[in-house]
Amino acid sequence: MTMRYLSIPKRPFCAALLLSLLLLPSQAACAEGGEGAPPQAALCASCHGADGVPINKQTPVIWGQNEGYLFLQLRDFKGGSRKNDLMGPVAATLERDDMLALAAYFSKLKWPNLQQPDPSADVIAKALSAAGSVGCPACHLAHFQGDGTTARLAGQWQEYLIGTMMAFRDGARGNNPGMSDLMKATAPDDLEALSRYLAGLQIDAYINQDR
Repeated sequence: MTMRYLSIPKRPFCAALLLSLLLLPSQAACAEGGEGAPPQAALCASCHGADGVPINKQTPVIWGQNEGYLFLQLRDFKGGSRKNDLMGPVAATLERDDMLALAAYFSKLKWPNLQQPDPSADVIAKALSAAGSVGCPACHLAHFQGDGTTARLAGQWQEYLIGTMMAFRDGARGNNPGMSDLMKATAPDDLEALSRYLAGLQIDAYINQDR
């Protein structure tokens, strides 16, 4: 295990932009946001990407993420059970209706193709064995698309996936004790393989066929 999975990246550009948008809400409302977008969507775009591709590989894709999952994460950031130096202050400004509107809006957008590499056959075999041993498909479903309050994992940034798995494993992320237990039961090298397998999954035709 290397410490690169446990460190929190410095994001001065994102932090500066976040501060400027918080201080200038009228400008934020004029920033990137599609038709019908809640006003706060412009603030989200500053880090999660105006085109759905986050500017940092440890920032998750939220375009096309499941609506219930997005709402719960915003709720947990606001309540403090999920901690993040950037998301905490943002969520603190949101009311429940704002969170519901943001979750609904981003869930309807198309998941971007991040052009991540396909893993080797050995990595795939290791990943599927690890996923089966802790029952990942039981919640995240057969294509790892998730549903409702369960996250889509397929096609997410690999760096974000392994960082999140390790955060659950070491207790840095505490808003899902069940996930922490599963990650603690899985060897770090298996988690690495699983993150690479999930990152390479392209299921857009399956997920977005009705969008």
